[in-house]
Amino acid sequence: MLKPLKIGSLVLQHNVVLAPLAGITNLPFRLLCRQEGASLAFTEMVSVNGLVREGIKTLALLRSSPADRPLGIQLFGDKPVDLAEAARMVEGYGDLLDINMGCPVRKVVGTGAGSALLLEPLKIAAIVRAVRAATNLPLTIKIRSGWHCGDNVFQEVGHIAEAEGCDAITLHPRSRSLMFTGQADWSHLAQMKAALSIPVLGSGDLFTPDDCLRMLHETGCDGIMIARGALGNPWIFRQVQELAQSHHYTPVTTTERATAITHHLNLFIEEKGEAVAVREIKKHIGWYAKGFAGASEIRRAANSAQSTQDILMLTERIRNVANRTDNVSETDAE
Repeated sequence: MLKPLKIGSLVLQHNVVLAPLAGITNLPFRLLCRQEGASLAFTEMVSVNGLVREGIKTLALLRSSPADRPLGIQLFGDKPVDLAEAARMVEGYGDLLDINMGCPVRKVVGTGAGSALLLEPLKIAAIVRAVRAATNLPLTIKIRSGWHCGDNVFQEVGHIAEAEGCDAITLHPRSRSLMFTGQADWSHLAQMKAALSIPVLGSGDLFTPDDCLRMLHETGCDGIMIARGALGNPWIFRQVQELAQSHHYTPVTTTERATAITHHLNLFIEEKGEAVAVREIKKHIGWYAKGFAGASEIRRAANSAQSTQDILMLTERIRNVANRTDNVSETDAE
């Protein structure tokens, strides 16, 4: 089920990629996930309005490195002309361009972007057409099934995207109204795959390696995009490959968790300096510190950490916990 994935002119080593996540998929996190096996990683969502109006400040979100390739850049906006101009501005910064048409948060949909575009299929056609004319990069879109439960427009949007020159499409099979609640309807992925000839990637409820392979098997989709399942869990990329190759995967130890936090912290320091690094790593410790005895206390202590030394002391506490596997729930562990 794991195989190379061709999206336009870009050929990925395999079909398990890291999704764009606002406030999360900055350079340090992308590098961490790549080291664990992600074949492609995306920037955070980049505002088209920010690019057009503020330029240099917004371009900072595209900061990368030679180890951070291939890189997908995700744009969000609602005006075809502005999206086309933004595509031209960022073309030299990445290897693939994605347009967000699925973000459900009020701040984004209130501007007419993200999931709000699912209410205007003709605007989607105009956007894809304009961006396709503006760039030679592989072009994709990321969508949800529809705005409300039951008003599924994903196949209509898929046909539009394909006709206007998209090279692939990612579907998170939830409606906007569900936000991140309920259960993603993976049957929508199978329907989308049957309807289109371009690659279809699936997203939604991918929290374990078993989930990932099950989505590929059940839906026939061409690849998967891991989002929330990678939070505090960059090993999921490695584990999916292990499971596909040998039918089992290596559980993560508390020592590995401690080492990952330290590595993540150092990447942040290199990129942003100590003050920002300490502030940013705190939320990640909230995700890393799960599934072992004393994890909740580690999370509480992280909230009051003030320095690199405070964080390193927490990692030593984690390292000294008796190792437990991912299969132990936090309730059981504590």
